[in-house]
This record gives sequence, structure tokens and C-alpha cells, in this order.
Amino acid sequence: MSSSPPRTRISSMARLSVAATAAGVVAAALVLPAVGGSGAALVASAEALNLRPLELAEPPLAQKTIVYDAEGNQIAQFYAQDRKVVPLERIAAVMRTAIVAIEDDRFYQHGAIDVEGTARALVKNLTSGGISQGGSSITQQYVKQVLLNAADTDKGKNAALDASYARKLKELRHAMAVERKYTKDEILEKYLNIAYFGAGANGVEAAARRFFGVSAARLNLAQAATLAGAVQDPNATAPDRGAEARELLLRRRNVVLDRMAQLGRITRAQAEAAKAGKLGYKGVKQSNGCQESRYPYFCEYVRHELLSDPAFGRTRRLREQAFSQGGLRVRTTLDPTAQQAAEAAIGERVFAADRALAAEALVEPGTGQIKAMAASRPFGGSARRNEISYNAVADKQHGGLTGFQPGSTFKTFTLITALKQGMKIDDGITAGAGYTAPGYAAFTNCAGQNVGDPSWTVTNDEGSPGFKTLASGTWGSVNTFFMALQERVGLCATVQTAQSLGIKRADGARLREVETFTLGVNESDPVTVAGAYAAIAARGTYCPPMAITAVTGPDGRSATYRPRCERVLDPRIADATAHILSGVFTRGTMRGVGGISRPAAGKTGTTDGYASAWFAGFTPDLAGAVSVGDPRGSQRHKLTGITIGGRYYGAVQGASLPGPIWKDTMMSALRGVAPARFTPVDPARFGGCAQDCAPAGDPVPDR
Repeated sequence: MSSSPPRTRISSMARLSVAATAAGVVAAALVLPAVGGSGAALVASAEALNLRPLELAEPPLAQKTIVYDAEGNQIAQFYAQDRKVVPLERIAAVMRTAIVAIEDDRFYQHGAIDVEGTARALVKNLTSGGISQGGSSITQQYVKQVLLNAADTDKGKNAALDASYARKLKELRHAMAVERKYTKDEILEKYLNIAYFGAGANGVEAAARRFFGVSAARLNLAQAATLAGAVQDPNATAPDRGAEARELLLRRRNVVLDRMAQLGRITRAQAEAAKAGKLGYKGVKQSNGCQESRYPYFCEYVRHELLSDPAFGRTRRLREQAFSQGGLRVRTTLDPTAQQAAEAAIGERVFAADRALAAEALVEPGTGQIKAMAASRPFGGSARRNEISYNAVADKQHGGLTGFQPGSTFKTFTLITALKQGMKIDDGITAGAGYTAPGYAAFTNCAGQNVGDPSWTVTNDEGSPGFKTLASGTWGSVNTFFMALQERVGLCATVQTAQSLGIKRADGARLREVETFTLGVNESDPVTVAGAYAAIAARGTYCPPMAITAVTGPDGRSATYRPRCERVLDPRIADATAHILSGVFTRGTMRGVGGISRPAAGKTGTTDGYASAWFAGFTPDLAGAVSVGDPRGSQRHKLTGITIGGRYYGAVQGASLPGPIWKDTMMSALRGVAPARFTPVDPARFGGCAQDCAPAGDPVPDR
């Protein structure tokens, strides 16, 4: 038997098809030869014979997620499909007219199935020996797009596009259910939001913006005709693919205009005027991801926050899907003024081309809200442009790496521990030129293990030995004093104080509970350190750093995020700590830099051998931490004999670079904010620092 029926039989069968279509539409399929099979085979199956409406599962459309700053300005967007769903009233009437004219001009007259269109398609298919004409209504096209978008495998996508009558019949049954469920306008709205227009644009709103730089509501006749023409074969006419594709799209636009005029939807003069114009494709770039965000490091922090939150899905895969397809609106804590202040302060002193990398985080005391995250290098993957592909301001959990050793900024935790144990501001210890542990049991970690090493001696780079109080020892950042102080208050107690203030290693490993803990040997990140110092500013209330305040889904429902704060210090201890640290600006390592014309407190940090340099400080309103180090490896590439920001440094110390960055940031970020004062220290409990805590002429090393 021949693989295709005789020509005379095709003709008669086609006539029968038209007649049957007029009588009952799909019944004609029962006598149609199966495409690609024997001429005697008939398309008939239990499923194909069931012509009742078949409910269509309609998963939510993939939409872009938008991230906003605290003032409601968009700072980033993410999408697997560039789409923004809009209601029909926000789509230009001429766009609706154009798509109906070219795709289904009887859309508002026929039901689920266009009898005339289907009949024409069946005749054409039979005479061509295959499926060469779809004859699909807009409703059927919507069904096909839903099935295609819902498929997450190649097999599923192929099934949605299967060129068979059985698939066509199932599609028609779905269309019957859709027509019964929605009005015509609702179906048209759904179709225009799901259709692919080419050039990466899904839905008419994204297409209007990408093709012409306007919203769907502002499309003119020529633009609407262009988009209406694109849906037939969006890959072939994708204007971003070159001149040939743009020429094809221009021809399709003109076909649409001619069809609109033929149907009387526009005048012939309007059609000719529109056809006389150029294509007008602009190819407006649509950013996607943190790399294209103006604030990439903060953006990365937000992205990792969402991807680790089980509220957005049980698995990371589900959370990634929700983030890139869920159409979320994410409101964040970022303050544009503070962010600009941090970026300007860093950019003034550290260049993107420098070997050293500066990073800064600003955190609000009492809430933990991250107000700014900035770094001296651009975020990206190009080593040639000196970009970095990780979050230089945050820990590994939020896209960072290992961070840098924070140096003497950790001495603050030993100071707090001493105050907790009853020491007063003027209490002190005689510090030697070097410190050697008196025995292996001098320091005990929280597991009860001895970690003291009497074979190693800690020294001071600068300064003279002698009696140091809590105040003067802190102002001078005397290494030997803090080693002796940590021995007195206990290593474990110091570690526990740091942990209560949110301190952890940037790489996620356990803190190294070693005798030099107080000297800042645990690699950290600016967000973590700024959060710890913010707790002191908040009088002992620690609030884990937070970047997100609200997330709204495409259904309009919102989840609000509030600070999760906990009192970890007696407020009077925090007040005494702030009192001592405020002296760092007037009598300590920052006295050469000076203050910020309002109450402020802080601590410099310089690691052994100048591997990295830090400054962490706060006012009652804002806390910040600045780190500087070489991302190639701070221990191998020290900050000595180095040019940064066009200035030569013999050695970079906490007060020589991070301190000035912090100062400039704070002065700019808090401009216009009324100065707030720290709560006075309780003299009955902590005494008061004598007028001359440090002997006259006592050198204060810049550590």
C-alpha cells in the first residue's frame, strides 16, 4: 500500500473534512488520514474522541524579580525570562487590535474553535501531506504557550510542539475549558503576557521596552504592528540577530498593517504612513543579575539571603526558581546616601587598579539594617579589568571568601570582657616590651584545652612598656597589655563575648580559640565586624545584620522582615566601652586623623607584618567597618612599600588608610542628621578615667 493516499481520495476527504467541520468541527478528524502514516490509518483514540473540555493547569508565568533600596529605587533585577505581566488596560488598544487582526481576526466572534480557520487549515494540511498550517485561534495559541512554558524537560517541550492531530485535539479540549473559564479580554490579556516576541522578550511589556524603549501602554501603530508580526516566528525575526532578521521583521510588520487595513481596523492611508517608517528597533539593554547592578555587593548579599531562606522553597533549586522566575518585589535596607558616602570615601583613597582592596559596610545600631556595602574594585569576572567575582564586603554565606584578619579591632572584645568581670576604667596591668605565656595552661579554650605557648613571644611594634589602664591600653592598642588582660579575664570568656556580638569567621569555620585571639587572627568581613560594633552603639543590643525588609509576591501578598535583636550586654558595660573607645580619636591611634565633629568611638586594627588594616567605629546612629588587604593573599602580599590611590605607603596601618575612609564616610553619610550623644558612663561602677590616663609623652603606636 502506498505511503500516501491517492490524490483523488485526498480531494474527497478534504471536502468531507470541511463539511464535517461546519457540522461538528473536530469530528472531521475522525476520518482524516494520519500524517506520516499509512493512507488507511485513521486518527482515532479514546482520548481524541473525548471532546469534552479538559481543564488546563496554568502555572504562574515566569516573571522578573526586582530589588529596591530603602527609598523604593530599583537597584537590580533577576530573570530566567524577561517578562512583566501587565493588565489589558495597560496595553495600548492598537496593540490589541494588531494582534487580533493578524493572529485571529474572528477572535471575538467564535468560540473555543474557529470553524472557518480550522477548516482552512485542515484542507491545507491534507493537500500538502502534512501539517503546514495551524489555523489556531488565540485561545489555542495561549494553550500551546502554557504547555510549552510548563514543560521543564526537552521531552515535555517536544510534546507541547508535537505535530500530530492527537495533540491538536487535546489542545482544542484545553481551549474549550479556557473559553468557558475566562472572558475574551481575559484570554487576550493572558496571551499577550505569555507570548514570546524574540530578542529575549517574553510578554508584550518586556517586548515593548526591549524593542522600542516604551511601555506596552505607549506603543504606536507601527510598533504594535511590529510586535504583532513578531509572534509568528520570533526566532527568525529576532531583530538582535542581524540585518536579515530585521528585514524579515519589517516585512512582517507591513503584512500586519496591510491586514489591519483590509479588515477596516485602520485606514489604508494610516497603513501606508506606518509602512513608510523605519523599523525603529532600539534593543534597550535589560540588566540581569548583580553584576549589572549599581550596587553589586549589596545585591549579592540580598541574593544569598533569599537563596538560603527556606521560606522561599525547601531546596536551593526551588529557591533559585522562585528568585529568578517568581516575580518578587524585594524591598531592602540600602540607604542611597550612605552608599554614596562609602563609595566616594573608598574611591578617593583606593583605586580599582590597585593591588590592595578596600571594603566597607555600614550597619544601623538597634536594627542591624545594612545601610551600605562598598568595595574599591568592580564586581564581575574580568581579571583584565581588575574585577572580582566574590562579595568582598561579606562572609562566605553571602558570596564572600575568607575575608582578612581584623587585627586589633578584636581587642575590644577583651576590653568588654574585663568590664563585665568588674574591672574599672582606671584598672590596669603593667605591660612589658614582650609577652610570653607563663605556661601551657595560661590560656584555656572553651573545650577546656590548654592553648598557651610559652615558646612564642608577642611584642609591640611601637610604644614603651609600663602600667596601662583599660583606657590607655586601648588607646595605644598595646599588644602585650591585651595579651596579659586576656590571660586575666580568660580566653574562653573573651571568645564568648565576641560570639555574643555576632563574631564568626568569614569562611564559616569555627573560630580559632588561640592565645592570640585578642590580636584578631580570625579572618572576618566588614559586615560582621560592623554588626558587632553596632551592638555597642545600641547599648548592648545585638541585631544580626539584615538586608531585606519586605518581599512581595506577584499576588500582592507581602512578607515583612523585622530585626531579630537580643540584649547581650549590660547597657552600662556598653556605655563604658563606648566611653573608652571614644578616646581613640582624641588620645589614641586616631588622634592624627581626628574626629567627625560629633560623638564617635572606634578601634584601629593592623595585623602582624601589615598583612591587613582595619578600622571599626560607631556613633549612636551608625556603625561601620573598613578593611584593606590584598585579595591575592594577605599573608603573602603585605601592605608594605605599596602605592594605593596614587599615594605611597611604607606600611599601611589602621589609622593611615581605613581610618580616614571611615571618617569621610561617616561625615558624609550623617550630614544633616542631628548629632546624638552616648549615654554617660556610670562612675559608681566603672570609675572615671583620670585627666591624664597615659603619662605625658607616652608614645601611642598607630596600630
